[in-house]
Formats: sequence, structure tokens, C-alpha cells
Amino acid sequence: MKRKHWMRAGFHKAVPVLGTALLAAMGIGVQSSATAGNPPRLPAHFSGVLSDYTPMIINNAPVKGAPYEMHGNWTLDLNNARTQATFSAQIAMETSEVVNPDPNYDPTQLSPHTHHFSMTNAVVHDGPTDWQTMCPVVSSVTGGFAVTGTAFITGNGANAPFGNPSPVTVCILGGSDTMTPNTAFVSFANFTLTIGSPASGHFGPQPIHGVVSQCAGTFGNPRQDCEVTVDQ
Repeated sequence: MKRKHWMRAGFHKAVPVLGTALLAAMGIGVQSSATAGNPPRLPAHFSGVLSDYTPMIINNAPVKGAPYEMHGNWTLDLNNARTQATFSAQIAMETSEVVNPDPNYDPTQLSPHTHHFSMTNAVVHDGPTDWQTMCPVVSSVTGGFAVTGTAFITGNGANAPFGNPSPVTVCILGGSDTMTPNTAFVSFANFTLTIGSPASGHFGPQPIHGVVSQCAGTFGNPRQDCEVTVDQ
């Protein structure tokens, strides 16, 4: 069974990677994802985007202006032992246009605002079943890991009105190799952010969804775990 990896090159063009020997010849560092008898080592650096909506009802009470749109970027950095992590996110929120109270759909009526997240010394949970017990159900995923900790959150750059800090669970999930010709998978593809009280009163207790766009090894070298792999 041949496996072809695809990774991003300059100008975001996809090029086939035929093996580590070729990359070495090109001068591109490659970090082995596994050693004999051991599970693959997690990448050290992840980044991506998130895009979701808040619920209409939180804590059995209707939310004025809901649903709010949430769009932003996030980064997750694991330490060398892959036991602790640092997480950050930047989210822009505003009322969805479908519930704009202005009859002329004036965009100034959408209550735009921003939030910044910061979580340090978070715990990495990468046991074989940790992702199943700690993460939300996401269709088709077959593996991943979770990170839990306490986050501080701002509102428009100031301390958030709902108070600090709040417990947070970050999940990185994805697919696995089926060894079937003409099939594709990405090992780390999906991102979820689940927030506890008090911030859940603003964002909701449901997982906020996003996508993994890049991952890298300890020294910043690109990892193929976040790119499409095709079985041929």
C-alpha cells in the first residue's frame, strides 16, 4: 500500500511528498512521528481557525441578540514532554444578521465585540481513550487528544464582565489510515473549545468548533499530521 502525503509549499500550492529521503535532500527537516514499538509523538505546535454560533438559550434563559456569530484564530503549544500546554485564542463576535433588529439591517446594530483567551500550564490528555471520554462527539473522527486547564478571558481588551477565570477543554481530533486505496485522511483535523462557568454564560456550554490548519514539531518544522494523506 502506497501512501502519498501532501504538504503546503510556497504560495499555498500542494506538492506531493514521496518520502523523508526526498525532504532531506531538499534540506527540509523531518521529525519522525513514531519509533519502533511506541505510539506517534504528538506535534508540539498547532494553529487554526474557529467559526460557530452561540445558542439561543443559555441556562434556560433566552439570550438577547442570539445567536451570536463567533469567528477567530487559535494556537496550542505543547511542551517538550507533551504533558503541558499553552493555549490562546482571539474571537470576534456579533449578532447574526438573521436577527438584526434594524429593519434596514444596519450593521451597527449587531453588537460587535472581541475576546482574547489565555491558558497556561494546561494538562495534556493523550491516552488511547481520553479523547472519547473528554471530547464532544464529532462525526467520523477516530482519534485525538484533549487539553484541560483554566483560561483568562477579556472583553474588548478589558477584564470580561462575566468574570475570570473559567475552566476550558480543548480537543484536537481527526481521522486514521484505513489502508484502503483512493481514500484520504488527516490525523489532526478538527478543533473544539468547550468553556465552563462563568464564561459559559456568555459563549454557551456547547463546544465551539473549528479546524486545524497547521501543526509543527518542537523546532517548528512542518508535520504531515495536519495535511491530507492519500492511500494509493
